[in-house]
Amino acid sequence: MLQFQKTAISAEDEAYLHLQREIRLGRYAPGQRLVPEVVAAEIGTSRMPVRGALRRLASEGLVEIRANRGAVVRGLNQQEMLEVFEMRSVLEGLAMRNAVLHMNAEHLRRLSNSLELLEQGPGEDLDWTTAHREFHEYLCSFCQQPRLLRQISELHSVVEPYMRLWAAQPGRVLRVRESHQELIDALRTRDPARCEAAMRQHVLNTVPALQAFLEQAA
Repeated sequence: MLQFQKTAISAEDEAYLHLQREIRLGRYAPGQRLVPEVVAAEIGTSRMPVRGALRRLASEGLVEIRANRGAVVRGLNQQEMLEVFEMRSVLEGLAMRNAVLHMNAEHLRRLSNSLELLEQGPGEDLDWTTAHREFHEYLCSFCQQPRLLRQISELHSVVEPYMRLWAAQPGRVLRVRESHQELIDALRTRDPARCEAAMRQHVLNTVPALQAFLEQAA
C-alpha cells in the first residue's frame, strides 16, 4: 500500500505564508495593523510564530514594525513604486537575458498559450494578476539563478496589491497580447541583449499608467 508523506512546515512558515498571501491579495490593506494575537487566532497557532513571520515580512518590505503601533502593512508612495519597477526592470531583464539560453520551442509555445488566458482580462473565472505574475515567473525561471528569482518574487509581492486594484478598474483595457508577444518575439531571436532590453522596457511601460491610477485613487 502506497503511503504519501506530507511536507511538514513550521508554525512560523505557516504564519508567514498566510500573512504574505493575505497582503498580496489585498485583504490586509496598506496601513492596517497586524495584531499577532488576532492573526494567531485566524490560523490556529500561538503568537510567537506570528511575530517571527512578521519580522520576515518586514525584511521583505511588506510589513513595517513601528515602535508605538506594532506591525502594519507597508504601503508604497509613488517614488517607492517607481523604484520597485526600476529594480524589477533590471532584475527581470537580467533573468530573461540568461533564460533564453535554456529555452526551447516547447517553452515558447507554453508562453504563447498563457497569453490566451491573460488576454481574457480580469473576471470571475480568472485571477488575472496571478496569471500575469506566473507568466513572468515562468519565463524568468529558466535563468537558473535562485537568488535572482527570490529577489524578483519579493518585488512582485510588494506591488501585487496595487496591480490588482489597477487591473480591476471598470472598463480597464489591458494591452496584454501586444506587450507580452514582444517578449516572446525577442526570445525567438535567441539574442540575450535584445531579450534583456525587451524585458526592461516591458516592465517600465507599466509605470505611467499605474502612477496615474494611484494619483486618481489618492
